[in-house]
Amino acid sequence: MRGYFGIGAEGISKPTNVGTLFRTAHAFGASFIFTVNAQYARKAGAKTDTSDAPGHVPLYSFPDVASMQLPQGCRLVGVELTEDAIELPSFRHPTSAAYILGPERSSLSPALVERCEFVVKIPMRFCVNLGVAGSIVMYDRLLSLGRFPQRPVKAGGPTEELKPHVHGGPILRHLWARKTK
Repeated sequence: MRGYFGIGAEGISKPTNVGTLFRTAHAFGASFIFTVNAQYARKAGAKTDTSDAPGHVPLYSFPDVASMQLPQGCRLVGVELTEDAIELPSFRHPTSAAYILGPERSSLSPALVERCEFVVKIPMRFCVNLGVAGSIVMYDRLLSLGRFPQRPVKAGGPTEELKPHVHGGPILRHLWARKTK
C-alpha cells in the first residue's frame, strides 16, 4: 500500500482505550502515533497495548493544538460524530494522512476541528469507544487503499486470484502532452 498514516487522540479520558488504539495502529502499520493536550501514561496504556506500540512506532505528544506538527503534505482527518461530517464509507482516504479522535466523554475541540482538512463520521446510532472507532477507520483505510481481489457476487471468498500488478512503460512528459492536446 502506498503512502503512510498516523493516528492520535486529543484530551485522553481513558488511557487503556488509547493503549488499544495504539496497539491496533501498530498492527495496521501506522507510521506514527500521537496525542494532543493529553497525558498518556504508558504504564496505564500498557494494560491494553501489549505490543508496546510506543517502543516500535514514533509517539509524539503535543501539549496543545497550536504546537501540533505533522509531516509536510500530511492531511489531518478528524473523526467525530457530527451532522456535517463525511460518512466513512463515502470518504476517499488521503495517501498521507493523520487521523485524530476526541476524548470519549467529549468531542474534538473547536480549535482542532478548525485544523482538520476533513471530518469523517462512522455511520452509527451513537459513539463507540476510542479504540473501536480508530480500528474501524484504520480498517476502512486498508480496504480502500489496499490491493485485494474483487468480492464475489455470491457469499464466500474470492473466486479469482488477484492479478499481479503490471508496470507500464515510462511516461515521457513531452510525448504525453502531445497526446492530450
